[in-house]
Amino acid sequence: MYLFVGLGNPGLEYAKNRHNVGFMCIDEIRRSYGFPPEKAKFSGLLTEGQVDGEKVFLFKPLAYMNRSGKPVAEMARFYKIPPEHIITFHDDLDLAPGKIRVKQGGGHAGHNGLRDMDAHIGQQYWRVRIGIGRPLHKGAVTSHVLSDFSKEDHVWLDPLLSLLADEVDLLFLDNPDEYTAKVMQLLPPPQQKSET
Repeated sequence: MYLFVGLGNPGLEYAKNRHNVGFMCIDEIRRSYGFPPEKAKFSGLLTEGQVDGEKVFLFKPLAYMNRSGKPVAEMARFYKIPPEHIITFHDDLDLAPGKIRVKQGGGHAGHNGLRDMDAHIGQQYWRVRIGIGRPLHKGAVTSHVLSDFSKEDHVWLDPLLSLLADEVDLLFLDNPDEYTAKVMQLLPPPQQKSET
């Protein structure tokens, strides 16, 4: 039994933000594997289904990013899911757009959603870090994460979300390197801007 958590902010005004790529991942997994519609539970949206024969809960906490930890902790406690079986999908400023990394434990690197999860469930859960790139100016970080993905971003974002969902069963093998390698290998190469 696994719990997949997507981090993001509730509300239509945030739905297409870079900071909400975790929610987008959960939505794509739900579509890809035919999970039933989500229900409001544990201050979030929850659904359950099967991925490659494993029972999986998909959860989007709706307590805003910096308060994500409590709903996740309550949900995990109720279903007796240990941190090692919690896999969190979230945006990462320190990775280039379209790059991913998977790791267990470690610091939160200033990510408020991870910071709150660490406080409520410890650090032994898994993180799927999805690169959104860092703006050149340090003062632009907040506006960067809280702005929508651009039209150009969707060239890499849409196939990436699809691959993250389609290959997610590899995370059950406790072999994150294989998941990362497979997704990166199948992702179409970035389009070169034509010289004018």
